[in-house]
Amino acid sequence: MALFGGPFRKKPPRDAGALERVRGWCLAALGPEADLTISEVECADPACPGLETFILVMRPGEAIQAAKVRKPLVEIDEADIQDALRYL
Repeated sequence: MALFGGPFRKKPPRDAGALERVRGWCLAALGPEADLTISEVECADPACPGLETFILVMRPGEAIQAAKVRKPLVEIDEADIQDALRYL
């Protein structure tokens, strides 16, 4: 269960290649003017697979928008990104 890992449990390092792939797919879907923050977060729901990925989208003059993919960064594919960003 994700809740019993403890707040001080060391997370494995992020895969830089996976991060850049996801960032590229996001910018292709949203346009190059979007500024992104992509984070992996331990899901607190026992039904979650563990890590999930949050994408914050910041555009000049607009409110910050968020999308979530219920997968770790390394497991995300382009279809997941297109689905997550569909309404942004």
